[in-house]
Amino acid sequence: MKISIPLTTILLATLIAIPSFAQTTSTSPAGVSGHSATQPAASSGQPNQQEMMKQMMELAKLNENHKLLTDLDGNWNYTIKFWMNPDPNAKPEESKGTAVRKSMMDGRYSTLDVTGKMEMPGPDGKKKEMTFKGHGIDGYDNVKKKFVGSWVDNMGTGIMFSEGTYDPATKTFTYTSEFEPMPGMKQQIREVIKVTDNNHHTPGFCLCESHDSQCRDSLHFM
Repeated sequence: MKISIPLTTILLATLIAIPSFAQTTSTSPAGVSGHSATQPAASSGQPNQQEMMKQMMELAKLNENHKLLTDLDGNWNYTIKFWMNPDPNAKPEESKGTAVRKSMMDGRYSTLDVTGKMEMPGPDGKKKEMTFKGHGIDGYDNVKKKFVGSWVDNMGTGIMFSEGTYDPATKTFTYTSEFEPMPGMKQQIREVIKVTDNNHHTPGFCLCESHDSQCRDSLHFM
């Protein structure tokens, strides 16, 4: 979000500057007409100010993809299963918590705030209960034509970014992302969110070698 604001400002400043440069050129010495002076800008293939503004307004409009996200708004209770043991036959750990989804900026984005309790190994190797908090922002980028998201939580200091698609036939969102929990240990993640009905949906995260490969569940919401 911090990036999008200055980029928009720069673009608007560029649009404002276009007529300013044209006006300066039109007062150039005799023998150079205003039409010929501005011709190179028109022939460069770049849209003019009016076309750029029109395109920006079109790209800012909400569509059915944004509604898919706002339909998930509400207060949710969840049960989470996660695998800490590398043994594929190991029993998963379980935890419970709450999640709140809200729309913002007229439905352009959705926020997700998660709070729960889970047992994690301490410095001495013994498990102890800790409070887990996470915050996510989801949206649909009309330029990329993809769902986009970011995630932060109190178990790290990084920000995870993701991109995804939606399959209307199965009512499933599929996001892919990458994070680096330790220096040099980059991990590919696939998140699949199955919308069962208005009151139930099942997100799941899995770790994989690549976004196209099979992967093993590491985190599963019920």
